[in-house]
Order: sequence, then structure tokens, then C-alpha cells
Amino acid sequence: MEAEDQKKQNANQLNIELNEEVAQGIYSNLAIITHSTSEFVIDFVRVMPGIPKAGVKSRIILTPEHAKRLLLALQDNVKKFEQQNGPIKMNMGNDPHIPPISFGGGNIPLA
Repeated sequence: MEAEDQKKQNANQLNIELNEEVAQGIYSNLAIITHSTSEFVIDFVRVMPGIPKAGVKSRIILTPEHAKRLLLALQDNVKKFEQQNGPIKMNMGNDPHIPPISFGGGNIPLA
């Protein structure tokens, strides 16, 4: 009976592969988030000090449900991080190293 339960569990298990290129990661110090009625779009950008132009390094498109799951997972991880390392300090003012940002139109809020 136990072997049968193990087979059922393995049949429902999702194996996620991480190839070497993706495992390297992409550094981003700016996220731009937009949404429509059916999806959320997160553009990850790398802004370099003194350079007035930056490109989107990665774009992730999520359903609203998965966007909410990501939000909850981030909240949980930030809480755990701050419990171990103390509060994360945020520069809520204008960062002199990041000029105003336009993205296919007017200025946008930063995430």
C-alpha cells in the first residue's frame, strides 16, 4: 500500500529543471510593473549610474492569480529576511543616480 501511495505522489510531482544559463541569473535593480485586465507584466531593468539609457533584461508575464501568489511569496520571504538581517532600508526619495524614467510614453512609477 505504501509503494502505491509513493507512486501516486511521484505522478503528481512537478520536476523543475534549471539549466546553467538560467542558473546564472540576471541582475536587475529596477522593476517596472504594468497590468491589463488579464495579465501582469514585470520588466526587469539594469540601471547603471551615469548612463541615461537602460534596457529591459527580462520580461515576465503572469496571470492575476500568479501575480498574487508572487506577491504573497515575496512578502513572506522579505519578512523572513528582515527577521534574520534587520529592516531593509529603502530610498523613497529621488535617487540621484537614476534619472526620470519613460517607457513607451510618460514617466512611470518605480518598483
